[in-house]
Amino acid sequence: ENLGSHLRRCPLVKQVQSLSTQPFYQKGVNAGKEDEQEEPETGIPTSGFDIFTSEMKRNAVYSLNISEFFEMIRKIESVHAQICNDIKDSYKIPEACGVWIKGEVDRNVPFQEKHVAQQASMLGNLEEFGVLERIDGKEKCELVERAENSNGVPAVVEFGAGRGYLTQMLADCYGIRRVFLVERKAYKLKADRSLRQKESLILERLRIDIEDLNLNAVESLQRLPYIAIGKHLCGPATDLTLRCCLANERSAEQCGVNCYLRGLAIATCCHHLCQWKHYIIDADHGSDLSDVIDFKLRPESIEREECNGDAIGVEAIAKNMKAIERAKLGFMCKQIIDMGRLMWLKEHGLQTQLVKYVPSSISPENHLLIARHVGGR
Repeated sequence: ENLGSHLRRCPLVKQVQSLSTQPFYQKGVNAGKEDEQEEPETGIPTSGFDIFTSEMKRNAVYSLNISEFFEMIRKIESVHAQICNDIKDSYKIPEACGVWIKGEVDRNVPFQEKHVAQQASMLGNLEEFGVLERIDGKEKCELVERAENSNGVPAVVEFGAGRGYLTQMLADCYGIRRVFLVERKAYKLKADRSLRQKESLILERLRIDIEDLNLNAVESLQRLPYIAIGKHLCGPATDLTLRCCLANERSAEQCGVNCYLRGLAIATCCHHLCQWKHYIIDADHGSDLSDVIDFKLRPESIEREECNGDAIGVEAIAKNMKAIERAKLGFMCKQIIDMGRLMWLKEHGLQTQLVKYVPSSISPENHLLIARHVGGR
């Protein structure tokens, strides 16, 4: 009976209403097209489903017969052998991050060694890839040099920013001057307070879902070069971010907006949450892969189960697989998904790399997608 009164006072309702009036809010602009969803080989139609749950995915696998199940494994191994042969270990801790690595930071800044190592290696890989640059022994962002020559201000956009401590390290170590933190949730103990204490830094927090963010319509970012960063962008958030940065670049240039991406570093994770609707590769999701290299590497324990015939069922075979065998196939699938993202970036004219930026002992989710525009941008 108090619903009406509550809605008049509810801060969340006010926040949603306020967001809808912002010029950069465009519902579903980065979500992907409904007609990109195809009918998988399992015969389960996608129409009517916005999201496939983990249970639906498991049931789709368990509905296969044994020969189809092993054909699926062969396809995973074939595609992986064909496209995932250049993922290097690249654990880079730059000198610029020495203060953080030594723990010599403000006591009010949360310090967890494993997170600091990941953040530092992300920045180290950006430096090695030529997006961040040390000049005359002092840390300085490459974007600063380019922007100063055109009387502009460089920017960093952190997607899925959370409390913003990746940007905090970047600002501390590389002299970034303008920061945008994109995060749909509200957080306490944010880095915002310490970032705002930097006199030369301008901070703007955009409380919005990446799916609905038209980056070209952020007025304070227009006509500026920027780098995009994101640590552990779960599942489709990586694809939403890539679309946000690149899918509408050409139309923005035609309109004279001209905010443009110089480089990016995205640490991916939670691949099991990915959906065809959001995934940036526009391909036939049920296409025949018989023309790929036939790379056959099935564990012997699985082959023994196959010999028992279809009666045992795929569900029993999958559950009886050794953990290391299941993990091996899972990591293959993760790498295939990330390589598809890398290919999409290449199609958009970026120089790209996919690396393992920290040892698995620090984080098993250790894939880093890095890219930069080269020449004429």
